[in-house]
Amino acid sequence: MTVEMNFDGLVGPTHNYAGLSRGNIASSVHKGRVSNPRAAALQGLDKMEAVMGLGLSQGFLPPHDAPRVGFLRKLGFTGTDNDILALAHHANPALLANVCSASSMWTANAATVSPAADTRDGRVHFTPANLLSMPHRAMEHELTTRMLRRIFSNERYFAVHDPLPMNPMLGDEGAANHNRLCKDHGSEGLEVFIHGRAALSPSENDPRFPARQTLESTHAIASNHGLTRGQFIRQNPAAIDAGAFHNDVVCVTNADTMLYHETAFENPDALEEQLTRACEPLGFTPRFARADMPIGDAISSYVFNSQLLSLPDGDMALILPSHVEETPLAKTYVDHLIADGVIRQAHYFDLKQSMSNGGGPACLRLRVALGKKARRVVHSGVVLDAAGIERLRGWVREHYRDRLELKDFVDPDFLTEVHTALDELTQIMDLPGLYDFQRTAT
Repeated sequence: MTVEMNFDGLVGPTHNYAGLSRGNIASSVHKGRVSNPRAAALQGLDKMEAVMGLGLSQGFLPPHDAPRVGFLRKLGFTGTDNDILALAHHANPALLANVCSASSMWTANAATVSPAADTRDGRVHFTPANLLSMPHRAMEHELTTRMLRRIFSNERYFAVHDPLPMNPMLGDEGAANHNRLCKDHGSEGLEVFIHGRAALSPSENDPRFPARQTLESTHAIASNHGLTRGQFIRQNPAAIDAGAFHNDVVCVTNADTMLYHETAFENPDALEEQLTRACEPLGFTPRFARADMPIGDAISSYVFNSQLLSLPDGDMALILPSHVEETPLAKTYVDHLIADGVIRQAHYFDLKQSMSNGGGPACLRLRVALGKKARRVVHSGVVLDAAGIERLRGWVREHYRDRLELKDFVDPDFLTEVHTALDELTQIMDLPGLYDFQRTAT
């Protein structure tokens, strides 16, 4: 039996509010505020535990090793690691903020994943996202690729590709702009790739904010994954300019169901007709639940940046941020989904630390559909059970600060704290030598 497993990003000890992501309204609004990395990581673990409590498989991806001192060395900074951080802060505080970003926590941007049922060779395919639209995120792809190749190392079941070339034509933001419709997770599905612009054919109505995913990148990924079916759809420029910097801010799919805001796509009626026709050969008719609330309510609440999950009994549940409960029209939309039988359950969680940086429940997880044999060969150190959750909670409480500002990154003790924490985490995960600071240590 094939089931969908969620791999959440474990929030890193450098979680902060630097406001680095243009077009991400929450990130911009909270720029400069004091963050709480400990609370952020514990909130994420609470959500992971709740998903496990619904009877679903849960894994995690570890934080990246920020501050990225190696990157600063490539820019010509010299001296000890702490000297380099101090020099970078003096030269340009924004540069220091970029190399200290904890944005890898949003694993929806880690990669695009195609299940075995969709690919010609019958393997699960991963393409790590190059994330070249934002300087702080464009530093992630090398370590993300290394992680995925160690976690999904069995080449009989998995293929982890190189990221697409770092060319503006091929901007790729991963699963945040990728949807899949299917009868069930083990059946062949229709992969729906969303792009914000065609890099080789600019349009007069291209959005003002960065349209991060290109049409050209989605075609390349579909080809590399050996897909037999795919749909390539443009996100509404108006949605991007309203703050939907990724499609998963205004749309979520699971199995045969798509929930979306009416402005997510330029012509919703045509979209539904197009996807319905494309699903006919696969033996099912997709269900659509379109919302007409103000786009501002959808984005501020992140009602569509939710996890839409198939429960073991076949019904569906939504994992939502508590912001939805505080937004009347968003809460009404969810209540109608339950009343209409689209979903059976809605669960709300305090994710304020992540939400204040523009990342909701869907941002925090990468979905991977796995058959029984493939699940057995996933690296066990990142697969969670109740004891694993408690061990990670203890690790977070021991090593994470409960307040963090930009000036703290030049505290001589901070880098030691981070490296000590991550070194211990690699032991917990049984992934030795994962980080650059471990690989270069003498």
